[in-house]
Amino acid sequence: MQSSVKDVWVGLFVLLGALALLFLSLQSANLLQLSWQPTYQVTARFDNIGGLRAGATVRSAGVAVGRVQEITFNDQTFQADVTLVLEQRYAFPRDSSFQILTSGLLGEQYVGIVPGGADENLADGATITLTQSAIVLENLIGQFLFNRAAEPEAAAGGGEGGAGAQ
Repeated sequence: MQSSVKDVWVGLFVLLGALALLFLSLQSANLLQLSWQPTYQVTARFDNIGGLRAGATVRSAGVAVGRVQEITFNDQTFQADVTLVLEQRYAFPRDSSFQILTSGLLGEQYVGIVPGGADENLADGATITLTQSAIVLENLIGQFLFNRAAEPEAAAGGGEGGAGAQ
């Protein structure tokens, strides 16, 4: 009888430990969203969202103020509509700008809010068009290579004319 009581207690502690590990791993992977604060939704329109995903953090001044709830493609504007859920305790001016940023060099992407100066605040259901799209690393590398390839031609074109006349 003593052995079965000990087995139940050991099993209970193992189960609690496994649940704690599961909770911590979901929390650290940013997959678990626990917030009991009242919220409001806004939609931001971006030309390019890069690798932004639903569940990503929304930050202002480095502080988490909400989450990305949903990302859809708007076939009328040909832009990505990103639905954000912001905590009501954080009120942002109506003319705030939203941008997609990356934490670290190759880290996860998140939405950053730069507060504006308007007297009125964002309301539930507002649509924000003052946005800055994600910086796509492949596009930057392509532009850099294209500009570098064009430089020698311009320099060589001016130098060859004088040398070829002799």
